[in-house]
Amino acid sequence: MYTILFILSMGAGVFGAILGLGGGVILVPILTLGMGIDIRYAIGASIVSVIATSSGAAATYVKDRITNIRVAILLEVATTFGAMLGVYLSPRFSVRGLYFTFSIILIYSAIVMLRKRTDLSDKISLPDPLATRLKLNSSYPDQALGTEVSYVVQNVPLGFGLMVGAGTLSGLLGIGSGVLKVPAMDSAMKLPIKVSSATSSFMIGVTAAASAGVYYSRGDILPTIAAPVALGVLLGSWFGTHLMMKMNSQKIRKIFIIVLFLIAIQMGFKAVGFQVR
Repeated sequence: MYTILFILSMGAGVFGAILGLGGGVILVPILTLGMGIDIRYAIGASIVSVIATSSGAAATYVKDRITNIRVAILLEVATTFGAMLGVYLSPRFSVRGLYFTFSIILIYSAIVMLRKRTDLSDKISLPDPLATRLKLNSSYPDQALGTEVSYVVQNVPLGFGLMVGAGTLSGLLGIGSGVLKVPAMDSAMKLPIKVSSATSSFMIGVTAAASAGVYYSRGDILPTIAAPVALGVLLGSWFGTHLMMKMNSQKIRKIFIIVLFLIAIQMGFKAVGFQVR
């Protein structure tokens, strides 16, 4: 069982590092549906996997100058505030309605990303005055293109507002917000998809670390499950970071869009009463 957990977690770590999702969105269905593990312990292991993915991927992305740390710190403030708001408001909303709303948002995000221009045809737009003031504009070395890619950050207030919304939904539904962070940075703020994924990997670890103590105190983190998951995800995320830096940006975008549609379908099932666990 531990060997299977380790191998599956490695795969989740690879995809989590490439897409900036943390791997939990892949692990929870595998652990519950495929291995029959109780949903509480699967979510607890998922929290650990997010920290492991962020630790393994974020360090490499920061060292290789793909992560935009200034954008991450700014947006983490918005996400944290939204998460606190979501926890406060959660008793006042219908969970089924929230799942349906979340599903629609994911489908819309996938469609927007599908229509987005390719990174190769990006043109340097006029910089957002707020982005210039906060020194958010940057560049990153793209190994697939063999060149330094410069970019300017757009629509900072919109991106901040979307992150508040992502954090709120995360708090309301008890899910990770990485699946909303990447589309917001990619489509609204016009960050390259690689920068969006790397920055999301940096951010999700902070959020997960803040909530891990709560899960552990409730007994939802079993070391016998979390340990092989963490080791597998950590190793997988290391491979994922090196793979992502060599991948074509459009291939990453296509994979992410497919994942968005799959998660939207799962949320849709939950909205109509079918518990996909």
